[in-house]
Formats: sequence, C-alpha cells, structure tokens
Amino acid sequence: MTVLMDFCYTFFEKKSIIFDFKFKIMRKKELFEYVIQYFEKAIPVAETELHYENPFYLIVAVILSAQCTDKRVNMLTPDLLKKYPTPEKMAEAEPHEIYEYIKSCSYPNNKAKHLVGMSRKLLELFNGIVPDDVNDLQKLPGVGRKTANVIASVVYQKPALAVDTHVFRVAARIGLSSNAKTPLATEIQLMKYLPEKLVPKAHHWLILHGRYTCTARKPKCEKCGLTEVCRYYKNNKN
Repeated sequence: MTVLMDFCYTFFEKKSIIFDFKFKIMRKKELFEYVIQYFEKAIPVAETELHYENPFYLIVAVILSAQCTDKRVNMLTPDLLKKYPTPEKMAEAEPHEIYEYIKSCSYPNNKAKHLVGMSRKLLELFNGIVPDDVNDLQKLPGVGRKTANVIASVVYQKPALAVDTHVFRVAARIGLSSNAKTPLATEIQLMKYLPEKLVPKAHHWLILHGRYTCTARKPKCEKCGLTEVCRYYKNNKN
C-alpha cells in the first residue's frame, strides 16, 4: 500500500496535482488557494520581526540575521546603529570596531567585514541609498539572493520571495514545493503559483508558520489548521 501511495504522489505531482490518502485529487493551484485562505485568517498581520526604522537599518539587521535569531539581532542593533546610524558613519569604521557591537551573534568577524564593505559599496554605487532592485542589492558585500529578496519585498513591496530555512522546510512539508533541492528551486516553484501581490506577505506567512508551528524538530501538527492538505502530516500521522 505504501509503495502504491508513493507512486501516486510521484505521478500526480509531476502533473501539478496533489493526491491524498482519502483519494481526493487537489491540483497544485487549488492547494495554494487553500493555504492562502488559511493564512489570511490565521495570520492576518504578517511582517518581519526584525526591528528597523529605515532601509539601511533593515539591511544591517538582515545581514546580521544569517544563522542567528531575530531576537538576538534585535538585541544588538540598537547600540550598533546608535553608534553607526548611516552608511557614511559605518563606512568610516573598521571591522574590528563593528565586531565589538556584534560579537554575540554568529560569525561576527565575517559579518563585521560585510557591514563595513556593504556601507562603503552602498556609498560608492548608490550614493548611500539602498536600491530596490534585487540584482543591484546583490552587488553589496554580505548580500546574497535571500537578503536581496527580503529588502526588495519588505521595504519596497516588490514580488520577491526570500527562501530561508523556514520557508524551504514548510513549503516542502505542506506540498507547495516538490523535490526542490535548493532555495532557488523552491523560490521558482512558489513564484509559479503565488499571486504577485501576495508574494511579500506569503514570505512572512511561511516564516512565521515555520518558526512557531511547523518547527524543525517537532512540528506542532495538533495546533495546525493545514493538516487536511499537508503532505508531511499525512505521511507521519500514524
């Protein structure tokens, strides 16, 4: 029976159809619509948990947030940005000076170098103004595709989808992505079905769901309203 069900999942997923154990067929588009409706009710306000006052503050916070909790970043940024509140001020600093403010986060040496380099390049290329284009953002040290997408979507409400560990995990578990091996593959699959206007919000829906409900080690399925359509739940409920 298990072999048969695995075959059915593989066959129907190739045709963008979700096949469940109740022998109902749900097309991928319908699954996305169901999940969106759920999140619109369950998490009507979905936004970043990083504290920031302007685009520069946010790009600093996002660089610091790599493999570090938002809670920790929010503890570090007030003192850091009080000392270096602008690209001009941070560009004048040396990495070892920045390090003293961020040494309790992960990879502080690298991040200190990235922050100084980012500030200097921001002044050199963009007159100190954080750009809204994903490709332009990636010209800055410490800014990869994920960080660029965060800035573009959060600050400028662009249809850019940042795939972090939470988004990657939740999309795969629910069935929104199929056999995606990389964040980029997940991003491409999600962007195919998400309405453009909802992309910035969908990013936060998936992050918050992954952070508080669909946690990595022990997902709280008993508190989740998506179990009727969730692939992970169906595979593990017994």
